[in-house]
Amino acid sequence: MPDLAPDVPSTPGTDVARVRRLLRHQLHALWDHPEAPHAVPPMMLWGPPGVGKSTVIRELCEEEGIDFIDIRLAQRDPVDIRGLPVPKDEAVDWLLSSDWPRDRDSRGIILFDELTAADRSLQVAVYEIILDRRLGSLYELPPGWMVCAAGNRSEDRAVATTFSSALANRLCHLEITPDLESWLPWARSRGIHPDVIGFLRFQPHAFFSMDGNLERGWPSPRTWERVSDTLHRAERTGLPQEDVSLLVQGLVGPGAGVELMAFRAWHRTLPDVPAMLRGEAEITIPERADHRYALCAAAVYYLWQGPQGGSDALVEGFFRLTLALPSDFATLALVDALNAPDEAETERRSERLLMHPAFNAWSERHGQAFAQRWDGVSA
Repeated sequence: MPDLAPDVPSTPGTDVARVRRLLRHQLHALWDHPEAPHAVPPMMLWGPPGVGKSTVIRELCEEEGIDFIDIRLAQRDPVDIRGLPVPKDEAVDWLLSSDWPRDRDSRGIILFDELTAADRSLQVAVYEIILDRRLGSLYELPPGWMVCAAGNRSEDRAVATTFSSALANRLCHLEITPDLESWLPWARSRGIHPDVIGFLRFQPHAFFSMDGNLERGWPSPRTWERVSDTLHRAERTGLPQEDVSLLVQGLVGPGAGVELMAFRAWHRTLPDVPAMLRGEAEITIPERADHRYALCAAAVYYLWQGPQGGSDALVEGFFRLTLALPSDFATLALVDALNAPDEAETERRSERLLMHPAFNAWSERHGQAFAQRWDGVSA
């Protein structure tokens, strides 16, 4: 039977937010019927490097309060999966890996990462645990555990071997594509630096690109998160901007890195955004579009992430500031302020903002543009 090449997608590409919802749905389907764990197929996540395949599973486990086991197959040998044979009397016993969960009442997700980077002998070694949830008569996966795998496609210029058609046919395949709009709520909730968010709003083409030298740094969701960490740390330590620039370019490449640093240089000419939100500085709206993107990103960041994040004073200041903006930027800022990675937090923010008395005056000016944009985001 012919092999199924890993660059043939099993489903249309989708964003990380939807993949998270689908994984949660499958996880709860497994828990609702613990007597039939084989009814929930193992999930296979495809996507380019740095798009968040393993991160989405790890964060889902954190949200659900369950265990997470990440097995990087490219760093394993077949004996790590099956166990080590040990002579015992006239038979052979097996020492199983300590990776496998033993508590029958435990719950979690076991991820076989880099499955497409593993050679065929390793793929064969994990067939049984992925497909049948067991290792012969030696071990059986507890019913509360979901099996997932992840790997890169051959066109990603990463290590990728072919899948057997038998394995591919037993998996539920989801392909993750990088999407800025679905990444931004996650980024804001994780405190991603406002300069990164503002820059990517201004230059969305820089969010993900594999067109440059892939043996050096290149822009992806993973590297932008690391850029954010670098910027936060540099601000705490007072690292010179020339040194910051080298670190940023080392992460996302010289093209996106130089553009970000130029954006940050413009951003430093802005008035004190936290002071404007607190009512301690006059509301000043810059003329340049890139400055306005930076202003909106900073306003949303300090509204929720600042020392007094979410306070009535900051909410009132947010409406004062955005009331002075043109409708396109004002609605961009409010939609970003409302969006959160989960429905509960989005609902909480909606109550804080849309039910606030200052929203009435804001809506009189920007309401039509906001309704159009919010309907598009919610659809």
